[in-house]
Amino acid sequence: MATVHHWTGLEARALRLALRMSVRAFAEHLGVGVRTVSKWEKLLTATEPRPDTQAILDTALARADAAVHLRFEMNLSEAGRPTSGLNRRVTVTAPRAWDYESWTDDLDRVVITLSRQNFAFADTLLNRWLGRFEPLELDDKGMYLFARSTALLGDLRRDRGAVIGPLSAQHSYAAARSVFTQLDIPRRVAQLDLSLAVVAEMSDKLEIAARQYETLAVDDRLSRRDRARARLWVGTALSKDGNHDYAARVMLAATREFEDLGEVDDWSVAHQKLALAHRGAGQLDQALHFIDIARSTGMTESPMQRVRLDTAHGHILLSDPATRDDGLRVLDDAAKLAAEVGLSHQLRSIEGIRAMTEGAAGPR
Repeated sequence: MATVHHWTGLEARALRLALRMSVRAFAEHLGVGVRTVSKWEKLLTATEPRPDTQAILDTALARADAAVHLRFEMNLSEAGRPTSGLNRRVTVTAPRAWDYESWTDDLDRVVITLSRQNFAFADTLLNRWLGRFEPLELDDKGMYLFARSTALLGDLRRDRGAVIGPLSAQHSYAAARSVFTQLDIPRRVAQLDLSLAVVAEMSDKLEIAARQYETLAVDDRLSRRDRARARLWVGTALSKDGNHDYAARVMLAATREFEDLGEVDDWSVAHQKLALAHRGAGQLDQALHFIDIARSTGMTESPMQRVRLDTAHGHILLSDPATRDDGLRVLDDAAKLAAEVGLSHQLRSIEGIRAMTEGAAGPR
């Protein structure tokens, strides 16, 4: 909304036009003489209403709805009166109505862009808004969009491999969680708790992550799908920690939940993770069975998912001396794609698998 620090005839005329009133109707609306309004219209910036009339104009603007404010700001802009800059008579203290619409549209674009791992463009879209407004200037709707933007910035940083530190996924998620807590939106807070548990897992704090996932798997603040994802990730953390058999049982329960929900992509990802759990347990036939299901049903439009599928497939092939060379070729392809799109965390995982293989079987 706009605030006028000092009215002249120009701002008064802009308000009249925004209210879509005639000179006579505007004078009656304010309780002043028609000749006074006519004087403002004629002299514009060369005349200033009296102090008591300044207050009347303040009240008229404050009581106007968002559409009037929008027209008022546009009228001033067209008249050559900027709403920003030094020594300004008018300031805009919050996003305008069209800003919220554009901001929402850009966040939808960020979600799509992140799914394609176009990190540079996603970063541009997010910082377009995060760098534009101070949180304290925003109303609840603006704070909500600010928190959503910050959470998506966390997703971007996580996918790029910046997990902990000042400019990390953890920092962004914590900031977004604080705002959603302030706004009292429990579902968003719980989703950020889930994202922070992922950060703990990626930081190799597997026990902590598993406990957080277990708590969130039965948290009513989350949707049924998010609770199933938390259950799946319990298994992921346990499998990474060497508890493969129990992890596979937990993952299987999550897989059935995804099937009931009709979540095809999640169901496919669950089979990928089941395959790795069985590989860890030494059950290579089962591992190959589940990875084949994942590869035949998984979403392959996303570079990240292709890298994850190929990494899991290569890891399983490396576990059998007879398919070791095939596994290395699959990992090479995954590493090349990860490097191309900037998936540094996945690239480190691939290098770690290669290092373990070379340590067990000698240099490549």
